Amino acid sequence: MDFREVKEFFKDTFGYIVVIVVVLFICAYIITLQQNVGPSMEPTLNNGDVFLLNKMSYKFGEVKRNDIIAFNDSQSKYLVKRVIGLPGERIDYKDNILYINNEPYTETFLGENVITTNFDMELIKGCENGTIPEEHYLVLGDNRGNSMDSRELGVISKDDIIGKTSIRIWPISNFGIVK
Repeated sequence: MDFREVKEFFKDTFGYIVVIVVVLFICAYIITLQQNVGPSMEPTLNNGDVFLLNKMSYKFGEVKRNDIIAFNDSQSKYLVKRVIGLPGERIDYKDNILYINNEPYTETFLGENVITTNFDMELIKGCENGTIPEEHYLVLGDNRGNSMDSRELGVISKDDIIGKTSIRIWPISNFGIVK
């Protein structure tokens, strides 16, 4: 028996184990693949689109308006929506116009035919005094007529956010940064 061969075998095997552990760590804690399910984010994300989800983005940074996030809902499934309202803000929709703290705000990512029904913060679960609480966010789907979002679920806790979408990888014809 040649001990040099045994030593080389263990050395090679150890290298493969290290690579596997690093890949599993990255997938579990840093970046993972996610699939968009349903039409609620059309036309930004279509049903079946696969994208990278950055799980670290909010460990070191803040959630920003218009970020597209994945989060856990109360039924233990994840949803993908766009952040519209931030902590301390009052959000209203009147005549298809978004108002943030009573100031109109243009949503450039919406298609021309998207209609957002009127609502105000008093009707959103989890909002006290008509404003979004600290560490909570108001989220809506881009396809407002076909989206289960904060209008039904209430505001979303930062603790429920899994991560931020970054790059669409499937279908390959739409590969690129998700905005």
